[in-house]
Amino acid sequence: MSASELTLDDFDFPLPPELIAQHPAAQRTASRLLHVDGNQLEDRHFADLPQFLAPGDLLVFNDTKVIKARLLGRKESGGQVEVMLERIVDAHHALALVRASKSPKPGSRLILDEAFALTCTGRQGQFFELELAPGDGDLWQLAEAHGRLPLPPYITHTPEAEDQSRYQTVYAKHPGAVAAPTAGLHFDEALLATLAAQGIQQAWLTLHVGAGTFQPVREDRIADHQMHSERYNVPEATAQAIRDTRARGGRVVAVGTTSMRTLEAAALGDGTVRAGSGETDIFITPGYRFQTVDRLITNFHLPRSTLLMLVSAFAGMEPIRRAYAHAVAERYRFFSYGDAMLLEKAAPTQG
Repeated sequence: MSASELTLDDFDFPLPPELIAQHPAAQRTASRLLHVDGNQLEDRHFADLPQFLAPGDLLVFNDTKVIKARLLGRKESGGQVEVMLERIVDAHHALALVRASKSPKPGSRLILDEAFALTCTGRQGQFFELELAPGDGDLWQLAEAHGRLPLPPYITHTPEAEDQSRYQTVYAKHPGAVAAPTAGLHFDEALLATLAAQGIQQAWLTLHVGAGTFQPVREDRIADHQMHSERYNVPEATAQAIRDTRARGGRVVAVGTTSMRTLEAAALGDGTVRAGSGETDIFITPGYRFQTVDRLITNFHLPRSTLLMLVSAFAGMEPIRRAYAHAVAERYRFFSYGDAMLLEKAAPTQG
């Protein structure tokens, strides 16, 4: 079957609901790690990661920071409303998903937390354009003061004190994401120090994960799906680190699918990564030829999701199917607070 013929059913799998992790492991590095190398599967722990890396390898992390993007309130005309910020454009403008009994029309005012109001000025596809009146404050500060942590919909509890720290990487730096780059949640300061002492290089980029990451794929034929656009920035130091890694024969290891998507979006045809900022709606599916990344650290993903398609493109569809069946049988923990995989890249002919 060619990549253009793949459907959602090709990326489905049975998942017992009790395997969906509702809380993080006691310590960040206490998660399990499944090493997937073609048809070879090895059960390990995340703390064993240094054993899989060699001096001269490069880990590339996404240092985005999750904002308190979920806001509750009411329409001025009546009726409850829930706002999920997709992107704070500037201090007075945002794009957001809005859940209400009736969609707000242009000119509608949303009163949030009885503290401030946003006016709907238009739409961009599924997202509403919202505006804060001049003199009413700063959207970044208002979201931090009145918003709630946007835990994924499959985590059923309301955010607790534990979530404020654990649904954030220890190296989070640049605010703007509405979902955590969850592969990075397994790293703590001690593990980062161990890796550095071992000669494992570390580099950083930023991709602000948007609310669209939780939107289901609605097209049966995956080639018809359109990804939402997200902002990214690749510093020159990171682009140079990748060039240096290639020159010394090291491996580029993406920490998470967001790092993977950023590196591939910024890659030139020869695998060179361009420094700079941009937008990407790259959709990686089986048949994609990877330019930059040699290995991928990632969590287990939702059935029928674009992220499951990405890892299937990277490691091969059959190895991923086998790995996921093994993970279910061995009671691995799934999704954001769950366990992790270390994936080796499949040969170009596999998929």
